[in-house]
Amino acid sequence: MDVSRSAVRDELGTSKASARIRAAAIEVFAAKGYGAAGTREIAASIGLSPGAVYPHYKTKEALLYAISLEGHSSVLDVVTAAAHAGASATERLISTVNAYVMWHADNHTGARVAQYELRSLSPEHFTVIAEIRRSTSRVFSEIIETGAAAGEFDPVDVGVATLAITSLGVDVSRWFPSKTYSDADVIAAGYVELALRMVGARRS
Repeated sequence: MDVSRSAVRDELGTSKASARIRAAAIEVFAAKGYGAAGTREIAASIGLSPGAVYPHYKTKEALLYAISLEGHSSVLDVVTAAAHAGASATERLISTVNAYVMWHADNHTGARVAQYELRSLSPEHFTVIAEIRRSTSRVFSEIIETGAAAGEFDPVDVGVATLAITSLGVDVSRWFPSKTYSDADVIAAGYVELALRMVGARRS
C-alpha cells in the first residue's frame, strides 16, 4: 500500500489552523499520553473553542493519525534521500543512519507521539502507518544486503540488523535530550558507529 504525497496532504490538511492543531496536540499527547488527553484541552491550549477542532479533525483518533502520518512520511522521505548519498554501501549506511537518528532527535516530541501511540490508531489507520514503517525499514535492509554482497559488510541476518538499527533510532525520541546527551550530532555520530559495528563494516 503506497501513500502518495497528495494523499498525505489531504489527510493532514493544508490550512494554518490544522497545522496549529497538530502542533498543539503533539505537546498535549506527549505530556499526558493520548488516552488522558482530550480535544477540548488541545483546543484550549491554542485559544480555540472546543468545536474549532472538528472541521479539521472529526475525532481525536483522526488527529493522532494525522500526526503519525506526517511523522512517518517525513522520516521515510529523509531516509530515502539519505540512502542515495554516497557510492558505497558503507557511505550510504552512514548517511542514512545519521539522517534517521538526527530526525528523531530534532523532532523528538512529535516522533515520540507518532512512534509510541500507535496502539491507539484504528486498525485501518494502523495498517497505513505500518506500511510506511516497512518502507522505511526496507531502505536499511537494501543497503545492508548490498553491502554484504559487495563484501563491505560481514554476512549478517539482515532482518535482525535492520530491526536493531531502526529500533535504536526510534528510541532516541523517547529520551532525547538528557542531562548527559543533548547534542543531536554527537548522538547521531555514536549511533552511526554502532550501526557500522553491527554489520561488520570493513573500513580501511
